[in-house]
Amino acid sequence: MIPWPRVDPCRWPPLNHLAHALLATPDDDVILGSLIADFLRGGVDAATARGVRVGIALHRSVDVYTDAHPEVAAARARFDPPYRRYAGILLDMWFDHLLARDWAHYGDSSLHAFSQRVQDLLVRREAEVPPRMHSFVRYLHAHDLPERYRERSAIDDALHGLSARLSRANPMAESLPVLEALAVPLEAHFAAFFPDLMAHASAERQRLDAALPR
Repeated sequence: MIPWPRVDPCRWPPLNHLAHALLATPDDDVILGSLIADFLRGGVDAATARGVRVGIALHRSVDVYTDAHPEVAAARARFDPPYRRYAGILLDMWFDHLLARDWAHYGDSSLHAFSQRVQDLLVRREAEVPPRMHSFVRYLHAHDLPERYRERSAIDDALHGLSARLSRANPMAESLPVLEALAVPLEAHFAAFFPDLMAHASAERQRLDAALPR
């Protein structure tokens, strides 16, 4: 089992960073902002590069849009208790798995090349990465992520790690068979949802680029 980094005892680490990175392309600043958004506390420093601020705002807009999308709501409803309580987390992970598996339909480069780009960007711009994200960056490098999310074994490893981070008993470690049993309908929900999300992210990048002061 791959240990999940202990980023913050009160929060889950980002579970769909492949999607957030893709939706922020092509600009490195925007990608970086989208990747670090979940690790920020408080407001954004005024000295932060404008593109990074666009990426942070884009990440948050993507999360709001995702939570409200009817296909995502329908996918969450497919989980029975006790898994329904964790449906948002499980869908984040499974949708990143589907995105990695079907990358050729969505990405312009190979999944390997894009994964390397994400890893290299976080190392090259380490000074802009929040300290509480450093263990997560090491985790990505050590386990060939986000590329390896195309493998169900990587999802299983992450589920076990997430389960271990909770102080109370939970079903996360036993969730992979549940996801596999729902694989067909979840794939249909993803296929209907993700193109909408890509269109939203594209329009939102343009809106933010025009709205944020230069």
